[in-house]
Amino acid sequence: MKIWQKTDQGAVRKENQDICAAEQLDQYTLAVVCDGMGGARAGALASSLAAGAFLEALRGTLRPGQDITAVAQAGEAAVAKANHIVYERSREDKECRGMGTTLVAAVCAGPQATIFNVGDSRAYRINESGICAVTRDHSVVQDMLENGDITEEEARRHPNRNLITRALGTEREVLCDVFQLSLSKDDSLLLCSDGLVNTVSDQEMLYEVIHGEPRNTCLDRLMEIAIDRGAPDNVTMILMQYEEEADG
Repeated sequence: MKIWQKTDQGAVRKENQDICAAEQLDQYTLAVVCDGMGGARAGALASSLAAGAFLEALRGTLRPGQDITAVAQAGEAAVAKANHIVYERSREDKECRGMGTTLVAAVCAGPQATIFNVGDSRAYRINESGICAVTRDHSVVQDMLENGDITEEEARRHPNRNLITRALGTEREVLCDVFQLSLSKDDSLLLCSDGLVNTVSDQEMLYEVIHGEPRNTCLDRLMEIAIDRGAPDNVTMILMQYEEEADG
């Protein structure tokens, strides 16, 4: 599994409240993107705490050879741990009251990928056939879109597109969506914050990942597009490319 990551505060924000992290743990490739929200420092703290707690929990529970059910359970427990850490910190520190964060993460072992999602950061599956969102946004605008109240184009420009209906750390418990995929050769997973989604189209993501050369700079090009368009929010991406293991 090849992996690249990039984050930037964007063209408007004075600080970056996003965080991304990735690591190799035995046979597993782990990746996580969090988009924090809260006061001046609370959003950055929430995302940092969540990403760190999520990865730390997985280090303690993932074991070589576990089946996909066990991986999903480990990931859900890691999300619950991250939620607890952020929630308790927000209760203990008055400057952090109300802070929270999104989380989208992937745990990959060979062709098996398990995706975890809370909030409106996204995971996409990208290959020669096209681009497909794996996750569903937990947001007001997504609910309106699914109810037929607005169109896809209206959703991209809606003034309430940043209002999320689920986040880590805002409640004592949180519900996490879990998706399991079987990857094929040259499939890519793109994890990203809404700062990318709101400035760069799905088709532009597809083009840069599949056709942009060299592959290891496609995130630089996507970031450049976002910044050139004014990037009002932080922008964060992790790209994971699956490569079949050679026989023998």
